[in-house]
Amino acid sequence: MTNKIILEIRAGAGGDEASLFAGDLARMYQRYAAKRGWGFAVLDTNEGTIGGYKTFISEVSGEGVYDDLKQESGVHRVQRIPKTEKNGRVHTSTASVAVLPMVEAQEVNISPNDIEVTFSRAGGPGGQNVNKVETAVRILHKPTGIVVSSRSERSQHANREKALEILRAKLYEAEQLKTAGSVTDLRREQIGSADRSEKIRTYNFPDDRITDHRIGKKWHNIEDIMEGNIDGIVKAFRKTTA
Repeated sequence: MTNKIILEIRAGAGGDEASLFAGDLARMYQRYAAKRGWGFAVLDTNEGTIGGYKTFISEVSGEGVYDDLKQESGVHRVQRIPKTEKNGRVHTSTASVAVLPMVEAQEVNISPNDIEVTFSRAGGPGGQNVNKVETAVRILHKPTGIVVSSRSERSQHANREKALEILRAKLYEAEQLKTAGSVTDLRREQIGSADRSEKIRTYNFPDDRITDHRIGKKWHNIEDIMEGNIDGIVKAFRKTTA
């Protein structure tokens, strides 16, 4: 059982509304983690519309976290009337979620020659140290082209370690998937291309209904679920894998 994961959320199709939905999902998982008593540390974000994210990456730690959240990987689709919509039309937007188990350093060997590390100012809240010192870290893994970053910690060294943790998780996932076929194809199968037609779950606000298309189950009281009360969804998947 893996008790630490990287949770990665990316806005997909739908422009500003997609980034707002990505922000809603990030808050939903953060509130669920708080309910479960799990640790939740934001590692890196790329903010979009106010209250939303183009990219949101966090580390979630606690007993059973991977087993309880692994089914969240995939494309999530939302259908609702955006606050900016003047004609009352329902818009469809998407965000992709990836849940990656954290792995120990000895499980994935990263050669120093294979990475390119750059530093920059972290920006955002955090006081003078964050804004004046180049504490943010970006790592390019040259053999695969994978790029990861971290700017949540107050030191270069700490952010470098966090970025390496994310990179190890991604390389481990790629290696695991390679045994079954094309990494690119399977990665797309896991988190999708974030196109509207690819989805594992639909959040339909006008009908107050969430539908998981893999197990054919539906839940209501959508606002309550978005507040982090996803226990019903987690339990439904536990039953299907029991």
